[in-house]
Amino acid sequence: MKKDSSTAAPLLDRMTTKLAQSKENDDRQFVTALGRGLTLLAAFEHHDQLSHQQLCKMTELPKATVTRLIYTLTTLGFLRTTIHGQYQLGSNAVRLSAIAWSRHDVVAFAEPLLRQFADQNEVSVNLATEVEGEMRYLACCRSPARLSVNLQVGSAVPVARTAIGRAFYAVSNPTRQKVIDTNLQENLSKAEYEQAQNLLDEAVDYYQVHSYTLSDGEFSNDILAVAVGVFDVATGHYAYSLNASVPSANWEAKEYAKVIVPKLQELAERIGSGV
Repeated sequence: MKKDSSTAAPLLDRMTTKLAQSKENDDRQFVTALGRGLTLLAAFEHHDQLSHQQLCKMTELPKATVTRLIYTLTTLGFLRTTIHGQYQLGSNAVRLSAIAWSRHDVVAFAEPLLRQFADQNEVSVNLATEVEGEMRYLACCRSPARLSVNLQVGSAVPVARTAIGRAFYAVSNPTRQKVIDTNLQENLSKAEYEQAQNLLDEAVDYYQVHSYTLSDGEFSNDILAVAVGVFDVATGHYAYSLNASVPSANWEAKEYAKVIVPKLQELAERIGSGV
């Protein structure tokens, strides 16, 4: 079947076309300022960071208009300024993205599997991906056992101090790891960044040997968690990671990993393959 050209075109091109059409048709119901703001956000579809000049060139909007849009979107939390003076999507854009992802086919497919897994194994199980140097939760199923940290869809946790973050980093390709490193460097102090980098380097080595990562009381002192990467067959790369956590008082770390990791790996394979 021939692919629809409008679907195949980059988001920015499609939105720019719509802006032009609304002007040509003198569509008075169309809010041009809003359309321009969303077009500016669309420029980030394939870019982690963009400069003011790049945004002007890509959107073909006047410099003064881009300046006002950046100010508004930054004020509202949909853009943020990096330490290098460029711009990237802000926390509110990321939060909306996470909610949208929670309705994505892969996540929708995963949710009943997560519920079943949580019930059968009496663990909390979560699916996440990395955004802006944090792990953003896309699907969550809590254990009957109460945990001190109650995470929901859209919640974010550190990459380096959590099993789910370490697993994602460990399975990511070098290009993605470099992006994560940059995100961490921009959001952490020098000392915190160096510590995070050491933890992630150790996680890579650990994952290569054991095929999972472990966090025992590091993110929260009473939570024990293991995590694995999720290879998305549709995209051909590791797009998510998956963890299973319990109160640390209930298990010894090695025994817990021995019992739950093979099951978690099987779950990750099912989610990634979509079968």
